[in-house]
Amino acid sequence: MNSHDKPAVVLLSGGLDSTTTLAIAKHEGFSPYALSFAYGQKQDIEIGAARRIASLLGVAQHHVVTIDLALWGGSALTSNIPVPKDRSEADMEHGVPITYVPARNTIFLSYALAWAEVLGAFDIFIGVNAVDYSGYPDCRPEYVAAFERLANLATGAGIENKGRFVVHAPLMKWSKAEIIRRGLSLGVDYSMTHTCYDPKGELACGHCDACQLRHAGFVAAGVPDPTRYV
Repeated sequence: MNSHDKPAVVLLSGGLDSTTTLAIAKHEGFSPYALSFAYGQKQDIEIGAARRIASLLGVAQHHVVTIDLALWGGSALTSNIPVPKDRSEADMEHGVPITYVPARNTIFLSYALAWAEVLGAFDIFIGVNAVDYSGYPDCRPEYVAAFERLANLATGAGIENKGRFVVHAPLMKWSKAEIIRRGLSLGVDYSMTHTCYDPKGELACGHCDACQLRHAGFVAAGVPDPTRYV
């Protein structure tokens, strides 16, 4: 079986990074099964973006899973804690921010792993990045490697040697500008994506960490930022 025949589960938030990751998976010949989450996030507008992107890019199947991480909060994205605004680059590089959602990527990857095992897929794609990110512990290379080891230890398919699970994180070492350039080369329409942590309707706030990193990426890439800001 070559990559053109292989299913892969792709985590799709509707944001810039996950959309680029989906485009990369398709370009590499995988048949993508997209997985999104309505997890109680303030920025639930991203679910609509994920649906549009999955349809436009022609995934094999798209599931939106509803879970409620707002039950216990602990993050500015899932509770009434204010989203930090206008932080400097130095601030973003220091400590774990309050926009970190406890164990979110572990939860998402666990769902992706379960679906992958049912599909007979051994490839999972996630758009985490360790360069232009806000200090999230579950966006680091060592975290991805650890989850990949877990995937092969914790599944029937893994222990029966039916295949080896691989967690692909193609954006891990790229700057935001490099991600944008790659996406544009693959035909990604970034006007369809949503990144903001604190949107006002369908408009991005322009001041949260996510908006600032996104906009800086377009500036560094030397291309217009298609985001609609307040």
